[in-house]
Amino acid sequence: MTFPFTFGLYVARRFAVMCFVMLAALTGLVVLFDFIELLRRAATREAGFGIVATIAGLRIPFVALQVLPFAILLGGILAFWRLARASELVVARSAGISAWGFLIGPVVVATLLGAGATAGLSPLSAAMLARAERLDALVLRNGGGTTAIAGGRLWLRQADRELDPQGVAILSGRAVNRRDGRFGLEEVSLWRISATDRFLSRVEAPSASLSGGAWVLDNAVAFGPDRKATPAIAFRLPTELTPDRIEDSFASPDTLSFWTLPDFIQVLEDSGFSAVRHRLQFHSLLALPMLAVAMALLSAGFSMREARKGGVAQMLGAGVAAGFVLFLIDRVTGEFGETGTLPVVLAAWAPAAAGLMCAVALLLHLEDG
Repeated sequence: MTFPFTFGLYVARRFAVMCFVMLAALTGLVVLFDFIELLRRAATREAGFGIVATIAGLRIPFVALQVLPFAILLGGILAFWRLARASELVVARSAGISAWGFLIGPVVVATLLGAGATAGLSPLSAAMLARAERLDALVLRNGGGTTAIAGGRLWLRQADRELDPQGVAILSGRAVNRRDGRFGLEEVSLWRISATDRFLSRVEAPSASLSGGAWVLDNAVAFGPDRKATPAIAFRLPTELTPDRIEDSFASPDTLSFWTLPDFIQVLEDSGFSAVRHRLQFHSLLALPMLAVAMALLSAGFSMREARKGGVAQMLGAGVAAGFVLFLIDRVTGEFGETGTLPVVLAAWAPAAAGLMCAVALLLHLEDG
């Protein structure tokens, strides 16, 4: 039992080293092209080299998270090909170790890489990417977050249980940032609707601010179903929204940590925002360990052919092509999931599950067939 365990650790170590080498190489290559593109965009702006380098550097964890599955595929192919070329796999099989025996180590490594990326790299990537996008919008695009959306006018929907236990409130106004740092709206209109879509009240106000867990509308005039106006008062509407949540709802889900996504999805849905992109991001991160294992097994199936049998180059090329196709399918199904064409769970988990089943079928054919 000592030799199989020792050989399994040896294979796992070789696999891990090559995966990290390929991850570093692919990340560096993509970041280099991203840096060149940022330099091109900065040529027409007053942005220095340091700012551009900072934006590119902040995107490194995000890029690493995106290329991780393909890095595992290429690293695995190189690791298993080198083992097969040195006839180490032939010796192991002659000693009675099947492919399933020494693949346990690479599978564990791939699982740990996927889980570590989901649980550890994702929060770091989200925080750094959010800062990179803010710098990009400020320096290279001269944008302004939510105030740039629809000419600065926002439409928000949230629960309103004061007049109806299941009622909703629809708030509209031009987003502004107050001098005191609070998020606010101007030219505010508020519609209060029952659960059966019956009009309850309309409130008009010149301005509103978000503070203390509530919208505070100044000099608000309310109109009931009879269209009679009430005297102007300071109207208060409780809310679970915050300025960060409002801005994040329009930002990319990639800027949110894996650990904060579930609660944020619930808040979005309660507030009337679409949470499809955020749900897809959450399930994609959950499926990442399975996708990593599928890439590891695919790399083994296409690279363990003995050199003396010939056709090694074709097998390696087929492995790269198969992994690349799986990688593209994952991206395409993600796009279909964002548009609602496919259910979110299916769009996130189907590519990983399909790749894993294909890899296991290939290994069964090569090893036992």
